[in-house]
This record gives sequence, structure tokens and C-alpha cells, in this order.
Amino acid sequence: MATLARAVTFILLLGYPLAVYLGLNYLPGNVLAPLLALLLLLRLLTQKRQLRTLALPLLLGLMLALGSFIARQQHWLLYYPVVMNLCMLGLFGSSLLQKTSMVERLARIAEPQLPDSARGYLRRVTLLWCVLFVINGTMAAYTALYASLATWTLYNGLIAYLLMGILAGGEWLYRHFWLTKS
Repeated sequence: MATLARAVTFILLLGYPLAVYLGLNYLPGNVLAPLLALLLLLRLLTQKRQLRTLALPLLLGLMLALGSFIARQQHWLLYYPVVMNLCMLGLFGSSLLQKTSMVERLARIAEPQLPDSARGYLRRVTLLWCVLFVINGTMAAYTALYASLATWTLYNGLIAYLLMGILAGGEWLYRHFWLTKS
């Protein structure tokens, strides 16, 4: 049951921007914030121990949702993508100060026998992820402050995911088809 709850909350949180768009446009009053707070709390409570590093963005998102409800300031819900990007930047960036970068840790899950010579490459990819988190966080903040809800939803619910998918997929393809051939 916990696995199903984790999967459902993960999928629903991927759709956070769309949920905010639909909720702010079609739900009455201050209904959306408590629903999102409940979703974030459920995700937090069902996380596996290995994923506790994601507790901070979930807690901050929960605070934004509850604060939005209490203060009746629905625009606070628009800042969750900013929080996520800042937390991911902190997570990936801090790994650059350690022996093993975040991308290397993730790559070693699928490929435990990665050669030590790949370390420098994986550190550079981690740095590239940091750049992407800065760009996405900046755009998330800009769209939350200055753009329409539709533009905010388009960037945070589609464009940001496409950019992350292109980086993840492109890096994986490069590592598997070109880097391993050399």
C-alpha cells in the first residue's frame, strides 16, 4: 500500500503546475491549498528512507500551501517550483564538494562498475545540472512574479520538464553510446 501511495503522490506532484492552474481557475475560494498540503504531507510520510533528502522541499512546499491557506494568498502556491529548484541546486551543488558527485551516485545505481576515469565527466554533468536548476529556478520565480498563470503553468509544467528530460536523456545516451565506445 505504501508503494502505491508513493507512486500516486509522485505522479500527482509531477502535475503540480497543472493542478495549481486548474485549481486556481476552477475550484472555489481557498480549496486548492489544503488539497496540495495534504498531497505534500502524504508524499512526505510515504517516502522511503533513502529519499529523506527530498524532505526539505516537501516541508517547504507544505509550509507554502498551509501559509497560502491561512493568509488567503493563493499566489504563494506558485513558488513551489522555485523551492524545488533551489533545493535540488543545493543537493547537487553540495555534492560537488564531496568525493562522489550526485550524478555519479545516480549513475552508479544503474552501473556500479563505472570506471574511476568517468568521475571528472560525471562531476561536469553535475555542474551542468546545477546550471539547469539555476535557469529553471530563475524562470520559475520570474513566471511566478511577472507572468500570467497560463505562462507559469506552461514553463513549470512543461518546458522545465522537457529541459530536464533532454539533459537526463542526452547525458544517458552520450554516456552509454559514445563514452563507453572510447
